[in-house]
Amino acid sequence: MSDLDIQIPGTYDPFAEANAEDRGAGSKDYVHVRVQQRNGRKSLTTVQGLKKDFNYNKILKDFKKEFCCNGTVVEDPELGQVIQLQGDQRKNVSQFLVQAGVVKKDQIKLHGF
Repeated sequence: MSDLDIQIPGTYDPFAEANAEDRGAGSKDYVHVRVQQRNGRKSLTTVQGLKKDFNYNKILKDFKKEFCCNGTVVEDPELGQVIQLQGDQRKNVSQFLVQAGVVKKDQIKLHGF
């Protein structure tokens, strides 16, 4: 038995590399723009991930004037404040946020059909 060299494996975390990437200085905070289907042809657009220092009510007011739709700001326990707009406004919202200088184009993620 003394001739065999037995190695006991140490602890290995398979997700250590992925977690290190998330915490790195190069990680981006994305703004997620999603569309949710309601009943029939009706849909709902949600915007989440904007920085906390923005005034969500002022952004919502500008969205409503620009896109001629109604909307609201909803407080979610997990996601924070989420802007909801009536209709499929994904392209309009992404263009507006880039033109207004709120976020860069590569920080916007569009989700939906």
